Amino acid sequence: MKTILRSTLMMLLGAMLLAGCAKDNRIIEKPVFLASNTTSIEVSKVTLTDSTTVLDIFARYQPKYWIRIASSTYLTDDKGNDYPIQSGIGIELDKEFWMPESGEAEFQLVFPRLRNGVKYFDFSEGAEVSGGFNIWGVQLKSNELPELKLPKAMLAQEVDEEAPLEVPELKYGKATVKGQVLDYQPGMPAALKIVVYNPLVGYDGDVDVNIESDGTFEHSMDILGVANCIVYYGEMGVNTEVFVEPGKISEVFLNIREASRVRSKFHYNGESYGKVSYYNGPMENVIREKQEIDELLQASRGEWATYDFKKKPEVLLEEYKKNEMDKANRMREAVSQSTLSQSSKDYLNGHISMQLLSGLQLAPGILTGQYSMAQRDMDREVYMAFHTKMIKALPDNYIDKSLLAILNEPVAMLDGTYGEMVRQADMIQKSHDMEEGLFTLMAKTGNLYHGIKDFMSLTDAQKEEMKSLPEACQQYLVAENDKLLAKLEANKKKSGFRVNEAGEVANEDLFASIISKFRGKVLLVDFWATWCGPCRMANKEMAPMKEELKDKDIVYVYITGETSPKGTWENMIPDIHGEHFRVTDKQWAYLGNAMGIEGVPTYFVINREGDIKYKSVGFPGVQKMKEELNKALDK
Repeated sequence: MKTILRSTLMMLLGAMLLAGCAKDNRIIEKPVFLASNTTSIEVSKVTLTDSTTVLDIFARYQPKYWIRIASSTYLTDDKGNDYPIQSGIGIELDKEFWMPESGEAEFQLVFPRLRNGVKYFDFSEGAEVSGGFNIWGVQLKSNELPELKLPKAMLAQEVDEEAPLEVPELKYGKATVKGQVLDYQPGMPAALKIVVYNPLVGYDGDVDVNIESDGTFEHSMDILGVANCIVYYGEMGVNTEVFVEPGKISEVFLNIREASRVRSKFHYNGESYGKVSYYNGPMENVIREKQEIDELLQASRGEWATYDFKKKPEVLLEEYKKNEMDKANRMREAVSQSTLSQSSKDYLNGHISMQLLSGLQLAPGILTGQYSMAQRDMDREVYMAFHTKMIKALPDNYIDKSLLAILNEPVAMLDGTYGEMVRQADMIQKSHDMEEGLFTLMAKTGNLYHGIKDFMSLTDAQKEEMKSLPEACQQYLVAENDKLLAKLEANKKKSGFRVNEAGEVANEDLFASIISKFRGKVLLVDFWATWCGPCRMANKEMAPMKEELKDKDIVYVYITGETSPKGTWENMIPDIHGEHFRVTDKQWAYLGNAMGIEGVPTYFVINREGDIKYKSVGFPGVQKMKEELNKALDK
């Protein structure tokens, strides 16, 4: 209450100060801006007095959470002159500003007077502030932005209404994504991510791609078939889909001013600055109609189905199947009646079949998840018991053979779920009478590829087996195997990791024995597995943090079990700097029960005295991990 009263009084004081020299004030209401890396704050008004520049800030954030404005904040005008912040009104600099129940608040920030003739300014908390707020091109002279400089090749992006869908070919080669961030400015994030959905393996990780000073970027990748990708420039609000194909260039231009406008409190329903992205390349008709496609799917999907979980599992599964099939039929009918191009219709019919197949394949897990949400607080044992009952109740013929046929159609490879189906090929083929075709070929290729990804190079027998596959599949496997052999050779020269033996100790003394080797240090203990995608992703994301904290008194301890194949583990850990332990199955089971490890990754932060100060099941994010490590260091 005291905080609210203080903020109110400070805002009133600010208003009185501004009113005192009102005749000399120049006020710009809801100024347009070029781009922003945040939706948490926005400039609602700029007041220029004879001595100050006052920004009225509208803040929007999660209720009862806080934001902060750093004392390093400054403005930069269109001539490159900087104006450091002087004070806050209704907010204290460098202090937590707690959001009310509404999740909305207002305050003012005071800067020196801008020089005469300034047309616009940039707002920044400074490069030293991690995740700091930045707003570019806040306009003072006009309510319009300068003309968008769009390449001529992107101006005439017509959709060919009659063209059929390009049938994906099973070929191997290098695909390229290139483009430009339009209106790119100094201080904007210098990299974006390209997320790849490989038709052989599904989600195949993400790649950081550097952005040049003129906003251009380029990335090439070896790919088998046509793959679905996401170009993700997250902080700037751009998340756009593209397709990549061997031997072709996918060209995309990102319009961050439009992405920022649609996220704006004051300008989202104003005049558009064009499309969020412009695209030339494989499947261009589909990408150009993406917004219309998404709107059609959303409108035809219908209401979220609810279930009476008191019913028998068999009944629930049949109800779920009927709902999913009804939904798919509604969507197909909507596609048929739409004005979309023929290529988009062809793509969507394949997509709908793949989504239906995926939904039915995952029926036990999806229903268990809905059951858990309906129950809210659910014991893990109850959750697992329900999931087991659903799996046992699943009929052998739950998925119609006619639906499985989509897996042998090339159009299926365009869907992001296809690779996940290939990963589950053994289970699908065991459960269903699959006809020989594209899917079985991809499954055989996938089995060999997964071995390579697990750091096991192709054997002579596998090389012989590979000869029965299409040439493109052979080329892909040979190239990936060559990459692995080069990596294995490079691993021999790497340092920064150490293999430790747990020793022959009683189970109850095992964990204490492991951490005792590093007594007096702050520890980050990571229970992980080589096969765990989130584990591997977290290790990648934490690498820069570990480099940043390398001079701190921290030891990184990694513990895994025998489910992580020894060869895979030995060749993966050279890229994971720290102390590594591989325990037996019995030791792993004991540690799991004793330490309440419900899944991997699980993290513990342990202080110098050996006390557990923080635990997280699942990766909490780099910032949270750094925060907890620093807390342990400070005590």
